Amino acid sequence: MELEAVSNEHLGRRLRELRAESGKSLRAVARELGISPSAVSQIERGLMRPSVSRLIAYVSAIGVPLAAVFDVPEHKEPRPGLAVRRAGEVAPIRLSGGVTFRRLSPGPTPDVEFFESTYPPQAISNAHGQFLRHEGYEVGTVTAGELTIEFETEIVTLSEGDSITFPCSRPHIIGNRSGTVTAVATWLIVHA
Repeated sequence: MELEAVSNEHLGRRLRELRAESGKSLRAVARELGISPSAVSQIERGLMRPSVSRLIAYVSAIGVPLAAVFDVPEHKEPRPGLAVRRAGEVAPIRLSGGVTFRRLSPGPTPDVEFFESTYPPQAISNAHGQFLRHEGYEVGTVTAGELTIEFETEIVTLSEGDSITFPCSRPHIIGNRSGTVTAVATWLIVHA
């Protein structure tokens, strides 16, 4: 059973909680993102859905990994060195343009994030056309459709089964140029 995507309100509430825990003010985050405090407030109240790049910039600005946005399942009896997450325990996050992120790792893992991203036809990671850069090293494999990763000096198109790796500090935009086929990829982001 697949869970419904996290609502805008739930995502906004979680981002607000994480910002508060970080000690950063709404204005400070707005300044770092290069947007108005009103826009940050709209995201945190669930009135505006962020793009992939805006979400990643937001969590970078408050110093938390993307995985922190996902709720951790109710605490169960821990098993030393073992974590299990059953299908349907963590809801995906739907971002602007219909892009969906789903955490694949069974729980928080130090210095590593493991996600699946789904890009519907014509969806891109940043509707504003600005290149994204963040911390870490990215490894991705396309599991369905085609994704295009645009760098400042080149464009790489990946088909099903193709993989890529690059430093996240290299400015990039990820998109699905197909008009009819949804693209899906798994991503491993290493922060060590």
